[in-house]
Formats: sequence, C-alpha cells, structure tokens
Amino acid sequence: MCNIVAFTKMRSIFAMLLQKEKTEMKNYYKIGILSLLLFSGCKSDEVDPVEDNELITTVKLTFNDGATNQIFQYSDSDGDGGKAPIIDKIVLKKNTAYALTISILDESKSPVFDIGKEVAEESDEHLFVYTPSPATLLTYTYQDKDSKGYGIGLKGNVMTNNSGSGMLKVQLRHQPPVNGVDSKNGTPTPGSDDVNIDFEIKVE
Repeated sequence: MCNIVAFTKMRSIFAMLLQKEKTEMKNYYKIGILSLLLFSGCKSDEVDPVEDNELITTVKLTFNDGATNQIFQYSDSDGDGGKAPIIDKIVLKKNTAYALTISILDESKSPVFDIGKEVAEESDEHLFVYTPSPATLLTYTYQDKDSKGYGIGLKGNVMTNNSGSGMLKVQLRHQPPVNGVDSKNGTPTPGSDDVNIDFEIKVE
C-alpha cells in the first residue's frame, strides 16, 4: 500500500515538473520571436558605414580672369574647436568671367595631404555648393561632372554682376549611399557638411 501511495505522489510531482518545463519552453520561444522582431525593426534606416572625416586646415579659392590668378584662403591650422580660423576677403571685378578652382588641404601632415584628390575619387558622394548672398553678386556654373552627370564643383565658372558686397558660402556636401542606394541627386539637400565657410566678398 505504501509503495502505491509513494508511486502516485512521485507521478504527480513528475507531471508538475514536466508541465513547468513546457511552460518555460513556451516563454523562451515567445521571447526569442519578440527579440527577432525587435532586431529586424532596428535595421530600417541604416546609413552605409563611412570613414571618419579628414582634418581640413586649408581651403583655397583660385579665381582666374584669363590673365591673372587671385587666391583667397581659409586657414584653420588646429581644426575645429581651437583658434579662430583666418578667412580672406574676396575682391573681384564686376561684370567679369572667372575660372574658379578649389583646393582642400590638410597641412598638418608632411607632406601636405590633398583632400581634393579623395573628393575627385569619390565624386559620386560629394558636391561643392557656392551660394552668394545677395544672389545678384555672381553666378556659378559647374565645369566638372560625376559618373551620373551631377556637378562636383572642384572647378567651375563664375560670372560677376554689378558692384556690391555680401557673403559667399562655400560648402562641401558629403552625400554617401543610404541603405545601399545612392543619395546624391545634384542638390545640396542630401548628406552633411564636410566644409561650410562664409567668405566676405566685394565686387567692384
């Protein structure tokens, strides 16, 4: 009789343990499914990995009117957050056509590192933007194109208008692919600034 009672108790205990194990397994399964859903939901708007920005110490604008070169420079030897940069004032002749080229350098390295070469190699991801304020000061036209026909801005043409003063904003927009899809579309909107400089300008 004792053996029967003991056996019955052991069977009840075993059944309880088995039921508990099944319940825990179901919970683990639910947790696993939820984790997969959360993980897949976090991948919707990934930007493709990009390299860290180079240190840019010098930006040079060279204007050529067919006879002479005029060079105006932005210089920031210690990069962002240090001493204030030195920015030349641009002075151009009115109603004059210029060829404009831009150089971007890291002069903290020896030899000097030409960042413009990287921009040219990755032209499908970069766009220079030249914005005069007021807009009537000059007109800029791109003279270089990337593989899809969009402007780059390493070289272009500038046509000044009547006399006046204002600002010339020079930007280098970095426009890398997003989720494997090219973002550059010929406008300044995509991406972020690698360079953003306001030059004071006078047309006389």
